[in-house]
Amino acid sequence: MKHLIGLGLAAAVGCTGGGEARPQFDGEAALRYVERQLAFGPRVPNTESHRSAGDWILEQLRQRTDSVAVQPFTHITQSGDTLQLRNFIGKFRPESTDRVLYMAHWDTRPFADKSANLGQQRLPVPGANDGASGVALLLAVADALQQIPPTFGVDLVFVDGEDYGDFSAGDDVLIGSRHFAEQMDRTQLPLFAVIWDMIGDRDLRLYQEGHSASRAPEVVERVWRQAADLGYGGVFRPTVRYTVIDDHVPLQDVGVRAIDVIDFEFPAWHTTEDTIDKVSAESLQIVGEVAVGLVR
Repeated sequence: MKHLIGLGLAAAVGCTGGGEARPQFDGEAALRYVERQLAFGPRVPNTESHRSAGDWILEQLRQRTDSVAVQPFTHITQSGDTLQLRNFIGKFRPESTDRVLYMAHWDTRPFADKSANLGQQRLPVPGANDGASGVALLLAVADALQQIPPTFGVDLVFVDGEDYGDFSAGDDVLIGSRHFAEQMDRTQLPLFAVIWDMIGDRDLRLYQEGHSASRAPEVVERVWRQAADLGYGGVFRPTVRYTVIDDHVPLQDVGVRAIDVIDFEFPAWHTTEDTIDKVSAESLQIVGEVAVGLVR
């Protein structure tokens, strides 16, 4: 997970010359993508809102990326329910052997278990930040890379069923990323991967995550250095503050140098208050510029 890969990556994704055009990220467009997802309603698996939102994401990828793949699959929950799930994969330069992977989950949680009101705990989470912001980021990255294609492969992966079940027990969570990791060709792993989760919070502070720092420290350093170079060191803070079980862990377990970029200090997390007013175009712009800068 360290030196040899880091050296190869420097050659594969080095900066463009000073006079070359660079793809531009549009935070306002990203915010509109958040709003569009919320218009479907909570994207809880096996609901019409979930199906419609998935179809919309798929259409956006078909309009922007060089190739698109769908991974449809079923998952039997601990309670015996059958979930119909889909992962979406949009690729730029699918022929390239040097690849970078970006991932976000597109589903939302079926119950707001962190809401203070007991009645609200039975309601689904709207998922403006927890779900929609990561999807919006990846779609706006796709806009930028469509303008000026990368010189190496970039995979944008939208995974399903991340937020469905019980994180404390590990049941019925990270379903899509686990399925995606199981299907990966272990002989052709990406150079590195970044999961973007809850990155649209108006009060954005992105600390380093524990599993990321311990299992892919060179990728953490690359991302935080990119942010600092862009003047965003006040948002991307170079300190490990929490350890999170998220979609990067299944990727790490199959050998991918994966990290999690997440604002885990989000008061509306897993509540009915995770609504559009908690998300800003400015925060999306900051993270989007970093994301595009890493693959320019």
